[in-house]
Amino acid sequence: MATEANPYAMPSSSRTETVKNALSRWARRVGETTRKAEDLSRNTWQHLRTAPSIGEAAVGRIAQGTKVLAEGGHDRIFRQAFSAPPDEQLRKSYACYLSTSAGPVMGILYLSTARVAFCSDSPLSYEAGGGSREWSYYKVAIPLHRLRSASPSASKQRPAEKFIQLVSADRHEFWLMGFVNYDSAVKHLQEALSGFHHLQA
Repeated sequence: MATEANPYAMPSSSRTETVKNALSRWARRVGETTRKAEDLSRNTWQHLRTAPSIGEAAVGRIAQGTKVLAEGGHDRIFRQAFSAPPDEQLRKSYACYLSTSAGPVMGILYLSTARVAFCSDSPLSYEAGGGSREWSYYKVAIPLHRLRSASPSASKQRPAEKFIQLVSADRHEFWLMGFVNYDSAVKHLQEALSGFHHLQA
């Protein structure tokens, strides 16, 4: 209780409320952090399971991380892979897979101020003319003004399997899966799409 000797002392009931409020705030933060950690753990496990082999996926992620460090970050890799002009800014990048007729392809989804793009982590082989085999990175790039929608979805049988469907203005569909940061990817793709369409209106 405040007295002339100590004007800063608080009554004990006020101290008790302060402690209770502090513990309550702390518990909410711990709960939120726990939820985020569980989501990250679940998404990472789903990311590894999407590959033909978990070991291959883990090694692929390590190799991609090494490449990002060696080449100076995702921004430099994006600029090299897609010949991005200086005024185009990379906003976000996400480890994921692109669904193809040959199976899921591990890579990075890039979201810039001008486009949504995917590039495989490593070159893939394909049959060239004359029966020879060639190697090339698997790339997809959709300018934001040509992106019609970015829709989240999940498997009905396995709700942990989450997807993002990208549809271009000419109705080409691209399915992305196995995101390590799924919620963030959905949020930023939809924000970019709505922001770009809002500017166009």
